[in-house]
Amino acid sequence: RREAVHAKLNRTVGNPTAKAAVDMALWDIVGQAAGLPVTELLGGYGEFMAVSHMLGFAPPAERVEEARRVRDTYGITTFKVKVGRRPYRLDVEVCRALREAFGDGVELYVDGNRGWSASESARALRAMDDLDLTLAEELCPADDVLGRRWLVERCPVPFVADESATRPGEVTRELLGGSATAISIKTARTGFSHSQRVLFESEGLGVEVMMGNQIDGQIGSLCSVAFGAAFEATSRRAGELSNYLDMTDDLLAEPLQIRDGTLRVREGAGLGIELDPEKLTRYRQDS
Repeated sequence: RREAVHAKLNRTVGNPTAKAAVDMALWDIVGQAAGLPVTELLGGYGEFMAVSHMLGFAPPAERVEEARRVRDTYGITTFKVKVGRRPYRLDVEVCRALREAFGDGVELYVDGNRGWSASESARALRAMDDLDLTLAEELCPADDVLGRRWLVERCPVPFVADESATRPGEVTRELLGGSATAISIKTARTGFSHSQRVLFESEGLGVEVMMGNQIDGQIGSLCSVAFGAAFEATSRRAGELSNYLDMTDDLLAEPLQIRDGTLRVREGAGLGIELDPEKLTRYRQDS
């Protein structure tokens, strides 16, 4: 009765992550009752995803060193580079340093979190034209409607809507309005049920999708890979599944393991989540 549950939840505006948690828990229950992994219930395409790692703001040498450590330790070769600082050449220098350090051995794409204007974004993209970037995400604000459309028309790679397209209606608005040509799906804000709707809507309109990250812990990352691996479209690109590496602890009894640049879906019924009771007692907030 997931639809009946959502009908009740939708009487309250907002609270997307709380609603997403309820939705994914319901899918977990169904999977356990049926004796099937949630990934198979959703689509059953694959059992793992390639992993993309996010590089935050830091001088070029530090970002290169972090990327090298992540590559050598986990086998990750896809990197999302945070940009959006002023002057924009600060971030251009970082991207250039990464490309010079790794050559064509890594994939690079950028995320501006709306930090630049449309004109700054265009200048930055021109300055990085020879770096073989694969995506550009939220470089300028979606609320700058005409500037955003102007930029997307000139963007040489898919322009990803993330925080501007958090639910199906916003996805329709951004894509049909010419403000994006790709969509980031985050199970932490749309659960599995509404993430399906975003995915199918994007496929129907002929745009690419990617699995994003809400700075998820290991449970959230496990949910993301469970959804992303379930569909061919979401498996084409590396998913942002490694942010939990920046956290000192987690609640899973068996920690996630990224090997050879991939993260596998947990075996067994449901989502395969088993919590460590001692850690749950230590970190819980309601007692």
